[in-house]
Amino acid sequence: MFYQAQSYIGFIRKATNHHGVHSPFVYDVVTQCLYDKQNYPEYQILKNHRKALLKDTSKITVTDFGKGSRVFKLPQRKIAQIAQHAGVTVKRQKLLFKLAQYFQPKNSLELGTSLGMGTLAMALGYPKGMVYTIEGCPQTAFAAQKHWESYTTKNIQLQVMAFEAFFKSNTVKTFDLVYLDGHHDGAKTLDYFEALQPFLGNNSVLILDDIYWSLEMTQAWQQIVNDPRVTASMDTYQWGLVWFRREQQKEHFTIRV
Repeated sequence: MFYQAQSYIGFIRKATNHHGVHSPFVYDVVTQCLYDKQNYPEYQILKNHRKALLKDTSKITVTDFGKGSRVFKLPQRKIAQIAQHAGVTVKRQKLLFKLAQYFQPKNSLELGTSLGMGTLAMALGYPKGMVYTIEGCPQTAFAAQKHWESYTTKNIQLQVMAFEAFFKSNTVKTFDLVYLDGHHDGAKTLDYFEALQPFLGNNSVLILDDIYWSLEMTQAWQQIVNDPRVTASMDTYQWGLVWFRREQQKEHFTIRV
């Protein structure tokens, strides 16, 4: 926690808003998408979904493939507790909705379904697109799918498998939006970044969660920012966003969201 607090102080010192963005493409993303204050009716669906999860006291046994939890010590956990402590925040859920709405991805990929709060946000953000979501833990995946059944979303495809297995079996040519919320491990993050390359197009956006989770996660993030294939990158503290637009001059931005 000390590392995260220290990192946040450094982030605040460097961060700016849209006035510090000189790239027209990134400026539009910030002003028209991330700073969009409209209260969309889909937010009520997301709120109801969250409430249902927070009321679910049933227990599951979680198989954790990543760095583990800083909150839970035992694998058996209540759905409500997972939603409260490990689920995507309301703010970030709305941001995922807005990003999907703005970029209108034909195919989205989520690596790390958890209870599906981020999944539902992306699915509602652009209902004409398909959201492929990958979860390694069978019981967590089952719980997520059970709660989706209350809604009419037809554009979510859940696959229960390890991320590495998905990369070997995937047949989708290009993912336009990728949300990586998995291991919180620096080396694994770099592995996934490389494994994703064949499935990323010129206009794809890659979102990496918890880039200040640990020093090794931050180092992985910095390595990705410096990668010559990345032309635009944005640090929002919790998330790192990268683009691969060949027509874009390489630039990095630190943005308060």
